[in-house]
Amino acid sequence: MKNMLGAETSPYLLQHADNPVHWQPWSAETLALAKREGKPILLSVGYAACHWCHVMAHESFENDATATLMNEMFINIKVDREERPDIDQIYQSALALLGEQGGWPLTMFLNSNGEPFWGGTYFPPTTAYGRPSFQNVLTTVAEIFKNEPEKVTKNRDALKSALKKLNESNDGERPKLTIEVLDRIAARYAEEADPVHGGLGSAPKFPQVYVLENIWRSYLRTGNTALSEVVIKALTAMSQGGIYDHLGGGYARYSTDQYWLAPHFEKMLYDNAQILDLMLTVHHETKSELFEARIYETVGWLLREMVTAEGGFAATIDADSEGVEGKFYVWSKAEIEEILGDEAAQFCEIHAILPEGNWENTNIINRLKYPELLDEATEERLARGRQKLFEARETRIRPGLDDKVLTDWNGLMIATLARAGHYFDEAHWIEAAEKAFVALTTHSMEENGRLSHSYRLGRAMHTGLLDDYANMARAALTLHEVTGKGFYLARAEEWTEILGRHFADDAGGYFYTADDAEALIIRTKNAMDNAVPSGNGVMLEVLAKLHLLTGARAPFEAAMASIRYFSAELGRNFFPLATLLNNFETLINARQVIIIGERSEAEVIDLVNVLKDFSLPAKVLNILPDTEALPFDHPAKGKGRLDGRPTAYLCTGPSCSLPVNDVIAFTALLKETTGHATA
Repeated sequence: MKNMLGAETSPYLLQHADNPVHWQPWSAETLALAKREGKPILLSVGYAACHWCHVMAHESFENDATATLMNEMFINIKVDREERPDIDQIYQSALALLGEQGGWPLTMFLNSNGEPFWGGTYFPPTTAYGRPSFQNVLTTVAEIFKNEPEKVTKNRDALKSALKKLNESNDGERPKLTIEVLDRIAARYAEEADPVHGGLGSAPKFPQVYVLENIWRSYLRTGNTALSEVVIKALTAMSQGGIYDHLGGGYARYSTDQYWLAPHFEKMLYDNAQILDLMLTVHHETKSELFEARIYETVGWLLREMVTAEGGFAATIDADSEGVEGKFYVWSKAEIEEILGDEAAQFCEIHAILPEGNWENTNIINRLKYPELLDEATEERLARGRQKLFEARETRIRPGLDDKVLTDWNGLMIATLARAGHYFDEAHWIEAAEKAFVALTTHSMEENGRLSHSYRLGRAMHTGLLDDYANMARAALTLHEVTGKGFYLARAEEWTEILGRHFADDAGGYFYTADDAEALIIRTKNAMDNAVPSGNGVMLEVLAKLHLLTGARAPFEAAMASIRYFSAELGRNFFPLATLLNNFETLINARQVIIIGERSEAEVIDLVNVLKDFSLPAKVLNILPDTEALPFDHPAKGKGRLDGRPTAYLCTGPSCSLPVNDVIAFTALLKETTGHATA
């Protein structure tokens, strides 16, 4: 046997292709090998930008003595969690059932059927951090597997039963979900806010964008400014803290402390897509100069560093360079003084640069001490300093780029980039979003319309998952709203139909995997958000918009069935259901903006621009030359231009407003309807 990862495309797997461990990719053949040899499976799951994955690799997987133990006692499988989130999801759930906190690297021990019986995350090479040494773990597990099979069977059966229960039909009371319930939940979310440092909870702090969006939506409905302050404070802290790259743009994964100072330095495509999306929604109302700057800077980073040769967006940038976490991003005060000269003193004061360092004897550039923007001359001087440091940083050895293109993450970014381009009148952003969409449909889609989950080096890999279809359908609908091209609407309809055939559950909602995909030990189905919003949650938005744009009844019925199914979870744990809750509002309370006219007409453009002063996350925009194509029961059917000019209608439920065809009247209508506007 030998290490078989050299033929893979995943940068993470290729990082381990030269390990002395005889790593195998996940496959039916590898499971069969374990059965033939009568060995347990050691499953190791991580991703290319994961710092602790690198640590364990250097300490254990590159160690000949440890590798010898692994090779003798186990069949060793290495999985990229970004390529196979279906596998990761199952075994992270199993680890949680063992009472362990999940994360990466994930280390699970399985039988030859892929059934887990024990596991953990990172294990050190020697006993430390209250954890046993990895070599001790290996020998203990192997001995128990060989000599005490009854213990293995007992653990396996308990985990298998618990995993099955997690994915059984949601029985029990199904509370009626209403707008009032949404507001009560938002208030409960807001109780978790850190009133001093911003964000939710304490260290470590994650962006939790979908929860913040839930709070923001409730503010828009209620006018409770305490809720808006939670969101604005969180976004400000993230944008002025150390998790933001003040030189190059883009947000790191999360903060290791409560202050938003010290990140794990990896940059993930999905985090940046979600943060930008919420910031756009908030900027509609606040017109924050800080948020606008961060949006422009982060899109700049995206288009500069994350676009692949085909036009898609790469997955991640590593936290480590030269084997050291954050080395690319941190500075000594002496380095900054040498580069900035006379301007260094002010720069260091405002960016909290200390002689002894502000983090592990070095400095993370941040604006936590001066979060408010200063006078124009000072900010221009600071910007010049940051540009000089950026140019100096470009000469350093860069962190690794994981350039595989993930369908679901690209869907998130395409939608955000298209929205941002439309909002800020940046046509080249929309063009980049469209190019990425074409890249995905060219390289990650089969002739029958089925999506793959990822592609790299010209190879599409792994069957598409719920999140792939949901996020790409959402991206298609966003592009349709922004460009008016019917092609995108058709794509969204096609992918929704595929989900209905291969993923839908008669009881409501969608399974994570298709009915014809590789069979794993369990077929999962839930609506819980993780690092990315849940596919079932995103599909509520897709189904709601399809219903409103086409008049078709089936999407609405599918959405309501999903709500009924997952509502039983509300009484048990509503915290991870924020995306589902957000898009329930879109389903039942969407505001359709119907504009009768041609997109190129100046008056149409003026009416569309009015919308930019209103934060309307549950909005559907439909620009039509006339209403002939609308279904017969659409509330705007038969309505037309007022006095021959482009005309807007605001429709909610079965009724529409009176027609308006000037900016002042349309602004007044929106103010009356929403109660919130900057205009």
